[in-house]
Amino acid sequence: MKKIILSAIVFVGAMTLNAQDEAPKLSVSGTVDVYYRANLSAPNDEDAIAPGSSFAQLPGFSLGMANVIASYEGEKAGFVADLVFGPRGTDAIFASPMYSGTGNIVNQLYAYWNVSESVTLTMGNFNTFLGYEVISPAANFNYSTSYLFSYGPFSHTGIKADFDLGSDWSLMTAVMNPTDLTEFNPTGDYAFGLQLGYAGQYLNYLSSQGAYEVDFTGGFDLSDSFFLGVNAAYFDASDDNDSSFAGAALYPQIAASESFSLGLRAEYFVETEGGAGAIGAYDADGDADIFAVTLTGSYTVGSLMIKPELRLDSASEEATFIDNDLKSSKSLSSFVVAAVYSF
Repeated sequence: MKKIILSAIVFVGAMTLNAQDEAPKLSVSGTVDVYYRANLSAPNDEDAIAPGSSFAQLPGFSLGMANVIASYEGEKAGFVADLVFGPRGTDAIFASPMYSGTGNIVNQLYAYWNVSESVTLTMGNFNTFLGYEVISPAANFNYSTSYLFSYGPFSHTGIKADFDLGSDWSLMTAVMNPTDLTEFNPTGDYAFGLQLGYAGQYLNYLSSQGAYEVDFTGGFDLSDSFFLGVNAAYFDASDDNDSSFAGAALYPQIAASESFSLGLRAEYFVETEGGAGAIGAYDADGDADIFAVTLTGSYTVGSLMIKPELRLDSASEEATFIDNDLKSSKSLSSFVVAAVYSF
């Protein structure tokens, strides 16, 4: 009897060690975010105004999204299935569904192949390589998003090749569907992307249906507790449309303690010939510009981040911000406090 018990103990122990040696094949991660928003210089009701496409534009207690990411990272190949549920996710994948009834929950869906230690091929739907900010609220310091981010693109569908060139240099090339066509290609046109990186600084280029965008994204650790992020971009539409936009943003961030940090986003944004129309009001030539300052605190409690935020948007045109009584203004001040949980 003792031998049987001893053998069982040895067997269970061996199985436990083997299980510990085996890496998990499938991992699940993601975020959940909710927030409260109030205007300080305008009414707060069902017609409450907000900065265009700020991804935190709903009044009162509001929902962000649930983001669930299933991924498998093999030695040579893997996949990512990134699903979003809620208003923030809906805003990020606004052009879907084009065909599928569930296209409006797919943020990313791609497979990849590590061809070698320095080359990776990725095919499917992946988030854009342009810009400083991303869809996931846990990966941004500020909770509301910039005008540069809101003008997109947010995601692409196609194939890309990433090259590790050594000595901190990297290169990415991509062939994709036209911008915002993330489920399939109904036009027969294709977009082309290029990224050159060095030591965390990236120069990006995207060409799609006669339009093109040039973007610089980077950041610098100025000290152990002080970081400065940088983003600048210029977009020019197709030959038969003179609309364009350009902007630049600085992101100074300081860590006051292990659990609390403070960050500022200072952004200047301009569009011509009406651009994409997010600013709201334009001069006789269809031009407008806006300066936005966002101050955000980030307090961490375990896996939870609490983010209070003050934001001031100041535009060049009077009718940019219009409340439900049809009163117009060049500026808007607002307050947000968000809770973002990562798992």
